[in-house]
Amino acid sequence: MSAIWRKRPGGKATPFETVLAAATERAALLAEAEHATDPHRIADIHERLNAIDAHGAPARAARILAGLGFTEEAQHESLDTFSGGWRMRAALAALLFSEPDLLLLDEPSNHLDLEAALWLESFLKTYRGSLIVVSHERDLLNNVADHILHVERGKTTLYAGNYDQFERQLRERQVQTEAARANQEARRKKLQAYVDRWRYKAHTARQAQSRLKMLARMEPVAASAEDASLVFDFPSPKELKPPLIVLEDASVGYTPSKPVLSWLNLRIDPDDRIALVGRNGNGKTTLARLLAGQLAAMDGKIAASGKLSVGYFAQHQIEELVPDDTPLQHMERLLTDAKPGAVRAQLGRFGFSGDKAHVAVRQLSGGERARLSLALITRDAPHILILDEPTNHLDVDAREALVQALAAFGGAVVVVSHDRHLLGLIADRLVLVDGGTAKDFDGSLDDYRNQVLGAGSSKGGNGQDSGKRVSRKDERRLAADARERTKTLRKAAVQAEAEMKRLWKKRDEIDALLAEPADGLAASDLMKKRGEVERHLAAAEARWLEASEAADQAVSEV
Repeated sequence: MSAIWRKRPGGKATPFETVLAAATERAALLAEAEHATDPHRIADIHERLNAIDAHGAPARAARILAGLGFTEEAQHESLDTFSGGWRMRAALAALLFSEPDLLLLDEPSNHLDLEAALWLESFLKTYRGSLIVVSHERDLLNNVADHILHVERGKTTLYAGNYDQFERQLRERQVQTEAARANQEARRKKLQAYVDRWRYKAHTARQAQSRLKMLARMEPVAASAEDASLVFDFPSPKELKPPLIVLEDASVGYTPSKPVLSWLNLRIDPDDRIALVGRNGNGKTTLARLLAGQLAAMDGKIAASGKLSVGYFAQHQIEELVPDDTPLQHMERLLTDAKPGAVRAQLGRFGFSGDKAHVAVRQLSGGERARLSLALITRDAPHILILDEPTNHLDVDAREALVQALAAFGGAVVVVSHDRHLLGLIADRLVLVDGGTAKDFDGSLDDYRNQVLGAGSSKGGNGQDSGKRVSRKDERRLAADARERTKTLRKAAVQAEAEMKRLWKKRDEIDALLAEPADGLAASDLMKKRGEVERHLAAAEARWLEASEAADQAVSEV
């Protein structure tokens, strides 16, 4: 059995009706039962309806829609009243409801918020059929997949295990490939040297010819590819005294008579890493726009440092790039007084160096356009980055590079994202946007996940209340205490890891130069540089180990 949705559903049908209609066998049997007259056929129909749990279908359809974010009221509204993203959710719900033997999903979480993505992951973990999923969500791949099919350079390789296990196997394979390539190159040079020396000597011409044939038959081992799309480097801002932004009983919205959010009391400091969580439609983007200065407070008070610079990223900015202009032209329009070197330096931070700066935007991939947008909004080294779904166009490796860049960023970060892996590594403070306001969520991302999925019962294993169990309020207080104690340590560990990766790359570049023919003086300088890199690398590894162990110890003590 299979089911395919090629376009967004629409029309006057409701999401609930659309999902129920996906059970084609149930619909056909119910229609036949209305007109059947043969008692034996009627009995067969009802027996089959019981077998496929036709009577429980409406409740199952409602549960799937609720999991994907549809309220009970929304489930019965016309699809024409929904945006394209919500209609895609309805299509996904119908597909899941139909329970095909093979379920093929291409980026299923792109139109979902964090809450719906968490529910989808939980659903797919227990799916009874076969599943093939194309996704850039690392946590989804880790928790759902048991095999990874890697597509690279027109070839596919199947790896057993989840994404983390695949990545480990891939690194090992790349190390083996590089070693094989280096060995082959050494052998090639040795054979070529023999041929060059002896091919014109009568007594060795035959041996030289034999080695020449060996060279011709030798298939080159391809070097591991370096991906320029993995370049992110946010310029760190000048220091500002805290707080950066303070909201006091503020309200914000689009019409004066109906604010989207009210009674907002928030403070953002330079070292804050904040994730805005809450279902789509609750006002996360509205709050982000208020903090970015794109919306004014309708009531209450908002105070910000006079020298505050804000970088705001939203999906619509990618669509607003001029298709026929180059990254260099886009940056020159914004940095009118900057020297050409400064303009190119900012582009180079995000991988647009050399000829890449002169490629028209229409020829760039979605990930490259996202990088260009991030380069444009950070041109003035903002004190706070406000990112609304920054990973939608990025693949897994690019998302990892973004995480590293955000960890090394010297300002505050406020992010809206359905990528739990990014939030788990970046955010040390959650702000829940719900019920017409926004408040700090006193718990971890896992606490929030459990709340969304309805977990975290205070009952003991026998189903009775456990008197010895710590109260949920105390659990949240202890979790907040742990986060506060380990925030600086975890930040130091992530920054040290980013420095280690930079130094590994620098060392590889020096090794590549050392492998090329050069005079003794140049080789000596390179060896000195390599020694310096090794010393810095050892120091970074020590800082990473010390910070990681200290953070783990602090958590265990709490």
